[in-house]
Amino acid sequence: MGDDLGDEWWAHENKSDASDAEEETQQQKESTEKGPKNTKAKPEKRKSVTEGTVKAKKKKNNEQKVSNIPPKKETEDDKSTKPKRKRKKTITDVLASSEPKPGCPADLQDMVTQYFSDKRSVIEQEELALQDSGFLSCNDLTHTLSSYLKQVCPKWSKIQKQHKETSSVVLLIVCSSALRAIELLKQMTAFKGEAKAVKLFAKHIKIEEQVKLLQKGVTHVGVGTPGRISALIEKDGLSLKALKYVVLDWNWRDQKLRRMVDVPEVKLDFMKLLENGILNGCKEDKVKIGLF
Repeated sequence: MGDDLGDEWWAHENKSDASDAEEETQQQKESTEKGPKNTKAKPEKRKSVTEGTVKAKKKKNNEQKVSNIPPKKETEDDKSTKPKRKRKKTITDVLASSEPKPGCPADLQDMVTQYFSDKRSVIEQEELALQDSGFLSCNDLTHTLSSYLKQVCPKWSKIQKQHKETSSVVLLIVCSSALRAIELLKQMTAFKGEAKAVKLFAKHIKIEEQVKLLQKGVTHVGVGTPGRISALIEKDGLSLKALKYVVLDWNWRDQKLRRMVDVPEVKLDFMKLLENGILNGCKEDKVKIGLF
């Protein structure tokens, strides 16, 4: 009986050990199966996150590249297909393509007729017509101012001595600007001799100062712009009673190749000056006009 009890205990222990071993084996198997699965899942997750990040970066970089691409420049073909605007010809273009031509009495007469065509009646326009006798010989572009004045005013020495009136001049030279007036004053030194000349322009000189200067003593020559000369006549600061010669700086051209009468503002002042007594003096044969 004791042997039977020992056998049962031994069998029970063996069974228990076998069960424990089997359970341990099962746990190892499960852990082995779970291990690879877990190790595989983690890299796949990383891979998906990495791919998503790379795609997002690529998309962002592509968007930046697109935004940084400069606008497409027009090719020569594109430009040629567009209709070109025709640039309007200016006075400078016209004059640059033509040879310098000295002015003549007909040029002044045509300009006067055209200007007054819509401002005067037909009868009044006929009264504005100037005779050839009202003009001095014109500059043929070979003269300096002094040589020209000597030609058209051969008795200048006698004329200047006879002139005794204040607020008046015998010779009036009309030009487009103050700078040009100063230049002309320098050019006529050889001609004027002891005659007194005065600047008649607005730059840096008040009109009241010029009126006082003309009243102060006898002045023989006035050189200036049509706007200021006209204003002096209207204010009775300058009288035309003693005036004999009006010389127009007709042929000179500025940097844009414009003559005095090609500048709209100057032309308007010039026509006003002609109206303020110059044309009447020519018609009465008291004043003669020269185109320098």
